[in-house]
Amino acid sequence: MKKYNIQFENLGALVEISTFAPENKVAEYHAIIHIEPRDEIFPGQYSRLCKAEEMLMQRPEFQGTDIIFKRYFVSDSTNQRPLMKNCDSAGVSIIQQPPLDGSKIAVWLYFAKGMDVKNLNDCVVASHDGYNHIYKMGMYSTEGDSAAQTEKLLTEYEDVLAKFNASLADNCVRTWFFVRDVDTQYAGMVKARRENFIQQGLTEKTHYIASTGIGGLPSDTKSLIQLGTYALTGHRPEQIKYLYAPEYLNPTYEYGVTFERGTSVEFGDRAEIYISGTASIDNKGNVLYIGDIEKQTFRMLENVNALLKEAKSGFEDVVQIIVYLRDINDYKIVNKIFSERYPDIPRVITLAPVCRPTWLIEMECVAIAERK
Repeated sequence: MKKYNIQFENLGALVEISTFAPENKVAEYHAIIHIEPRDEIFPGQYSRLCKAEEMLMQRPEFQGTDIIFKRYFVSDSTNQRPLMKNCDSAGVSIIQQPPLDGSKIAVWLYFAKGMDVKNLNDCVVASHDGYNHIYKMGMYSTEGDSAAQTEKLLTEYEDVLAKFNASLADNCVRTWFFVRDVDTQYAGMVKARRENFIQQGLTEKTHYIASTGIGGLPSDTKSLIQLGTYALTGHRPEQIKYLYAPEYLNPTYEYGVTFERGTSVEFGDRAEIYISGTASIDNKGNVLYIGDIEKQTFRMLENVNALLKEAKSGFEDVVQIIVYLRDINDYKIVNKIFSERYPDIPRVITLAPVCRPTWLIEMECVAIAERK
């Protein structure tokens, strides 16, 4: 694992990079690009970000790579999305979760070398060694309440998976639910997801799916829910392990939600670990340290560390982090903690309310652990 930064000073762009690139095997890269505000309106910032991405991909170490997906974090999705190019790709997600470094936009890129990447059935499919990694981002609906939109999106996604001879229960590894006005609309999403999962054979006695359900605004003002997904085919069931860390966290079904705390997928030379949205909670489901952002941050990190440890991994294997804050004024405290503890891990800190009003912070991450 190698982690380093690239500064494009003329563009005011900082690129934080994690690389997992074993010799003669599939290489994976995660990058987060940050842009200096420079008192510039959105088109200027977006143009500089695009140029930084272009320059990044032209570097010798990234020759022959393919971008698999991008997630843009923007400050005003309704007005900014129409100004962005190639925004309708199945591998692109644009969500209003403003970066808290003062800029209007940041992007998380996932790209790889040694995979065959193509668009198929309105998905991005990255294939290697008999595996198909299937990404479908930016799905949304505009009709009905949050429950109706969630049900429609999941049903449509299940139809997409069927084209790959796949199913939600057997093949979906990770989901992201971005919820407009999470304090009022989250309950409808949770209800519809739970009911849909029961129909798909996903219950507390089987398993759920790693997920983040978080505040975020789709660009269409009628859309209450935006969905992003990652599925896998070509694997054996025993390659997937669900993470619980019961000394630190309780099963999510105990408080009425249906997602796994984390999922680890073993690929022989590596394990890919997807940690769901995780906050300051104990193993009874209680929110800890209400009103104290510093203590909530440390407890959240303890919980994530316990999940990683269960997957025979640790923060040294984490390739990217997304942090979600309810209060913009907590940014400096949280950024200082992460800068001191994990200065080398690419991260973005955004404004995005968590699903319980008393949670001030939540994070998710991806880790790639070497296996020998």
